[in-house]
Amino acid sequence: MIEYIKGDLVELTPTSAVVETNGIGYFINISLVTYSELNGHKQCKLYVYEAIREDAYVLYGFTTKEERALFLQLISVSGVGVSTARMIMSSLSAAELQEAIATENSAMLKNVKGIGLKTAQRIIVDLRDKVGKTALTSNIASVSSRGVVSEAVSALVMLGFQQSAAQKVVDKLATQNPGLSLEQLVKKALQML
Repeated sequence: MIEYIKGDLVELTPTSAVVETNGIGYFINISLVTYSELNGHKQCKLYVYEAIREDAYVLYGFTTKEERALFLQLISVSGVGVSTARMIMSSLSAAELQEAIATENSAMLKNVKGIGLKTAQRIIVDLRDKVGKTALTSNIASVSSRGVVSEAVSALVMLGFQQSAAQKVVDKLATQNPGLSLEQLVKKALQML
């Protein structure tokens, strides 16, 4: 099993990267988000998911372990294959996808090409309890108050509280005290749960 590939970025397109390491060039499928992060770099490190089929051996690359974990969760959903998961990861950042699932925002998922209402709902139902356990660190999330709310809910879920109960308490606290930091929000929520 390949954990990651680190080397020279020989070729980069919006859907793939060729990474050379020790004289071997690896063709790796990537999302648009990964493309944006790699653009302009000469070296890279990509965390890999290997899709081994009868007729092909395909690599998918991600800049962080968290993105790869989210991708693996997506392909665990019935009806979501690697191509669909890559399309979702290209359309939404990991933080946006996590928030869409946590807040049960099927409309945001439906905006992704190839995702209908039933698939969006299936993704939400299958992953809403799992997505809180994926610790995504995002600069965007720490800046926006909605991101702070999402991170607070994720922290509470990781501590063992139910997603719906944590979401309700954190939303209430955030509405009453919009200036609370992440730490303050979690502490107050712990007192109420």
